[in-house]
Amino acid sequence: MKRIKLIVAYDGTNYCGWQIQPNGVTIEEVLNKELTRLLKEDIKVIGASRTDSGVHSLGNVAVFDTDTKIPAEKIAYALNVSLPEDIVIQESCEVESNFHPRFTNSIKTYEYRILSCTFPKPESRFTTHFYYGHLDIEKMRAAGRYLVGKHNFKSFCSPKTEVLDTVREIYALEVKKEEDIIKIRVSGNGFLYNMVRIIAGTLLEVGMGKYPPEKIPDILKKENRSAAGPTAPAKGLTMIGIKYIDN
Repeated sequence: MKRIKLIVAYDGTNYCGWQIQPNGVTIEEVLNKELTRLLKEDIKVIGASRTDSGVHSLGNVAVFDTDTKIPAEKIAYALNVSLPEDIVIQESCEVESNFHPRFTNSIKTYEYRILSCTFPKPESRFTTHFYYGHLDIEKMRAAGRYLVGKHNFKSFCSPKTEVLDTVREIYALEVKKEEDIIKIRVSGNGFLYNMVRIIAGTLLEVGMGKYPPEKIPDILKKENRSAAGPTAPAKGLTMIGIKYIDN
């Protein structure tokens, strides 16, 4: 028995998120089905990030155990033949049998994209959140700086979360504009349910001028979801990747 790691990219538009759900097709479900067909074994993958419905990925990570004789690095090629075009395995390799994609120390990076212009662009409709008004990028950057570091992010977490510890550490948060796209890129040791989307929604409100960047410390201090901005739409969010670090 060996453990195989997959780096998985996908357009989440047509899926009900990563994790298997009773109400629609998910990324995990498709991978299990195609791996089971390919390897002639009952395969159940373990994912690093349970991305929501409509969220995209350039580098989510999953592992599974198998007795197959197919070389680990060849599984990506074989699997991509049968996967739908909106799911692509970027890499496959063998890892230690005790490697777990969620419980191994890592740096996770997400990016939220906002299309800021007069009219929507059809080609960006599934990968960005459209906002037609003016956004103050400098104020959004200033607000983002208050979020860097170790904080209790309870105000930036959906009430639906099942975790008790809401302390996380953000290593970097960058806000930049490339043509009409504003990109909020954030890296940290882990993220709570909807945390990045709530950060994006809050920075959007700062950019609109609804409150100043200096309000962010107060939002953190309140430890109450109602203190922060709205949860930005899922389609603007992409998991960029996960970097695993030695203990």
